[in-house]
Amino acid sequence: MKRIAVLTSGGDAPGMNAAIRAVVRTGIRKGWEVYGVSQGYEGLINGRMNFLGARDVGGILQKGGTILGSARSPEFRTEDGQIKAIRRMNEFGIEGLIVIGGNGSQTGAYALSKLGFPVVGVASTIDNDLYGSEMTIGVDTALNIALEAIDRLKTTASSHQRAFLLEVMGRGCGYLALMSAIAGGAEACVIPEVETDPEELAQTLQSAYRKGKAHAIIVVAEGATYNAAKLDEYFLNHKERLGFDLRVTTLGHVQRGGTPSAFDRILASRLGAAATDFMAHGQYGVLTGLIKGEMVTTPLEVVASTKKTIDLNLFELARILD
Repeated sequence: MKRIAVLTSGGDAPGMNAAIRAVVRTGIRKGWEVYGVSQGYEGLINGRMNFLGARDVGGILQKGGTILGSARSPEFRTEDGQIKAIRRMNEFGIEGLIVIGGNGSQTGAYALSKLGFPVVGVASTIDNDLYGSEMTIGVDTALNIALEAIDRLKTTASSHQRAFLLEVMGRGCGYLALMSAIAGGAEACVIPEVETDPEELAQTLQSAYRKGKAHAIIVVAEGATYNAAKLDEYFLNHKERLGFDLRVTTLGHVQRGGTPSAFDRILASRLGAAATDFMAHGQYGVLTGLIKGEMVTTPLEVVASTKKTIDLNLFELARILD
């Protein structure tokens, strides 16, 4: 192998740039030429590939987002689009592709692998919902942003005897909500994996008020059946029973931005470097992930077809510690 490409796809995650840097520099050490693909799979189809030298990835370790960009590509979801992407890589002399991203990105990587193209994935998503890695790039940074928000909200909430519904990202996975609730000492947590009874949450707020608490925090995953907007509407009709004045804060894409944490920089560097090692040894069609502190591979077929679950014992812990 003499020439590979690297792309980032799906939602951006703090630490993606560190992974790009690791792929480029370890690839160069192996004697390869490394090309960066702009705008994910859409850029792959349209041939948006540029040579990346060691200096081209200098000074990006501390930057959030991705210097390569990311975009949705409806065309790539079709087999014709996938074949077109492979033809483009053949035109550039690309012999292998490293895909940095989450579930959708690795499903795309698996599609290319099924067509016979050498692909290695790198686990990157702030939701931490990708099978094959205990922690994924961006999770630690996003979690700490949510935790800082909780700490700040507690300060203002205590000043005004308020309760806050804090909505964090997590369409299909409540990992961020659950972990930030535990770390932030929230009174309750609402996640997609556990059925929510809004009346029980109302009673939780009542109980906190009667205990003399100066504030109350409920962390809500955006993908929960009762998201923050629905809970706010429910509580509006029962406001007199809550005790607290209620407010809603939605973090949204704030969690994706900012400077990646030390953990995410190190994890991304290790995963990016390991991906080139696996490719150099002919291990294709796999995801590079972190399991028990080690860099390991999981077949992309398994990754694409398996749903990662969270430990519901931690949900029970959050309830006990409220």
